[in-house]
Amino acid sequence: MSWKINGTYFESCNCEAACPCVFLSKPTEGECTALVAWHIDSGQFDDVSLDGLNVVFAVHSPGKMVEVKWNIAVYLDERADDKQKEALTKIFAGQAGGHPERLASFVGNILGVASVPITYAGTGKQRSLSIPNIADVVIEAIEGQGGEEITITNHPLCIAPGNPAVTARSSKMSYQDHDMKWELSDKNGFYSPFQYAS
Repeated sequence: MSWKINGTYFESCNCEAACPCVFLSKPTEGECTALVAWHIDSGQFDDVSLDGLNVVFAVHSPGKMVEVKWNIAVYLDERADDKQKEALTKIFAGQAGGHPERLASFVGNILGVASVPITYAGTGKQRSLSIPNIADVVIEAIEGQGGEEITITNHPLCIAPGNPAVTARSSKMSYQDHDMKWELSDKNGFYSPFQYAS
């Protein structure tokens, strides 16, 4: 089994910016609710192309993220055919190794896996995600000194190791599914490129 994927990712959660969870600290609200989205620019799992596909996790951590197990719901791009869905599931469930295996080690309960239409967009300093009737998120980079991006590098809890995370803030973040409902704004966001392989 040989695979690699790369593209861009972003996340938005209920913590104040910048989220302390990435430094292994407690969430600002005592628990963390997050949406994490990946867009694969180019990807290959054996002979299966994953170019252009999206994956989203809805994550609930009932405490400090490195001390408790997470509950997650998984959303796969409905444009993926059966082979692509199988490949995405193996990668993002951590069954194929690489960094996703590390992320999967924090998961205690998978609430469900669904194929849905996912709209992922990234323009300039803004990132957005939409899943009809489930999720709607928009984040924008926080302006730093001289109008530059504020980045965090080498943080111990990260989605995209090796890439500086741009610190952002949400203008909206809504989610409803699996008996969870979040309606937030002006909370934390991060975005960066990502590269996974095994």
